Amino acid sequence: MKLSPQHADFFRSVRDMADNHVAPVADEIDRTNEFPMELIDVFGDMGLIQLMLPDEYGGPGGDLLSACLAREAVAQAGSMTLAQLAGQNNIVLNAVMSGGSEELLAEFLPKLAKGRTLTCIAITEPDAGSDPSLIATRAVRDGSRWVLTGAKQFITWGSMAHYALVFARTNDTPGAGGISAFLVDTAQPGWKVTRANDKMGQHGVPNNEILLDDVTVEDEFRVGEEGNGFGAAMHGLHLNRPTVAAIAVGGAQCALDYAIGYAKQRTAGGRSLVDFQGLRWMMAEDYTTIEAARGLVYDCASAYDDGAPSDEVTRRSSMAKLFAADMVQHVTYNAVQVLGGHGYMSEHPVERYLRDARLLSIYEGTSQIQRNIIAKRILR
Repeated sequence: MKLSPQHADFFRSVRDMADNHVAPVADEIDRTNEFPMELIDVFGDMGLIQLMLPDEYGGPGGDLLSACLAREAVAQAGSMTLAQLAGQNNIVLNAVMSGGSEELLAEFLPKLAKGRTLTCIAITEPDAGSDPSLIATRAVRDGSRWVLTGAKQFITWGSMAHYALVFARTNDTPGAGGISAFLVDTAQPGWKVTRANDKMGQHGVPNNEILLDDVTVEDEFRVGEEGNGFGAAMHGLHLNRPTVAAIAVGGAQCALDYAIGYAKQRTAGGRSLVDFQGLRWMMAEDYTTIEAARGLVYDCASAYDDGAPSDEVTRRSSMAKLFAADMVQHVTYNAVQVLGGHGYMSEHPVERYLRDARLLSIYEGTSQIQRNIIAKRILR
C-alpha cells in the first residue's frame, strides 16, 4: 500500500524526532530500567501521546493509520519500548469514546488534549488472564458511586498512569456478562501500586501489580452499560492491536537493517558475509515477511479509517497482530544469528531487540487468542 503524501510526511517527522530523542537513550533505558520522563513532553508536544483524540476536544484528530505509523517509526529508530508512548492513550481513549457518558467525555477528554496524561487498562488478575470471565475484582454500588475492591497484575504503565480503565464484576452473571468498566483516577486513596515487575525485556516502561482498596468511582465514570464493560473495551483493544503490530514491523526493520550493516562490514574466509547464500536467503526472507506484515497493518488501519464494518476490522486487526508478532521474533532471532557470538553480547542492540520482541505475542491478547478470533470469524 502506498502512503499518501501527508502520511509519508508524518512518518518522516516522527522518525526524525525518534532518531534525535529516542535512539540515543534506548540502550541506557534498557540498562537502567528507568523511564526518561522528559520524553513525555517531547511526544506530547508532537501530539503523539494523544494522537487519536478528536480535534473537537482539542486533540490532533489522527486516524488509525497515523497511530500505526507513529509506533512503527519510533520502533524503527531503535526502541520497541518507547514506541508504546506514541498513542499511549489509544485503548482507553477509544473505549471511552465508544462507551463513555457525555459527562465523562466532557471532563476527561480535554485533559488528554494536553499530551501529558497517561492511562492504563486494568483487566488481568492473578487468576484471570486470557479468560476475563474469571475476574474477581468487585464493584458494589453505593448510591451514585461504586466502590471497587480487588487486585490486578501485569498492568503496563500502572505506576505512571493518571487514569486507569478498571474492569470489575458488578453482578454474579456467569462469564463476562457481569463485568463493568470504570475510569479510575489513580491519584485517589485506595489505588495502591504494590509491586514493580522485573521483566525480560521492554525495560523502562513500568509493569505493576495493583491493589484496589475501596476505590470510589462516580457512576458517570462507568464506561459502557452496566454488566457490559467488555463491549467498549474490546473496541479499544481491536483498534490498538494493529498499532502493536506496527511496533513489531518497526522493530523487525530496525533489527534487519542492523544485521545487514554488520554483514556488509564483516568477512569470513576472505569473503563478505553478504556473499554467503545462506545469509543472503535468510535476510531476503526476513525482508519479505516484514513487508507482508507491514501490508497487513496498513490495510487494517486503512480499512477502519475508510469505515469498514467492525467485524472486518476485528478480523484484520487480529491477523495483523498474529503475523507481525510471530514475524518480529523470527527476524530478531535471525539478526542475533547473523552477528554470531557478537549478537549475544549487550554491546550490540540485537540481543535487546530479541528480548523486547518476545512480549509482542503476549500482551494485547496472546497469539493463541488472535487465532481464536480469526477462526471464529472465518468458520462460523
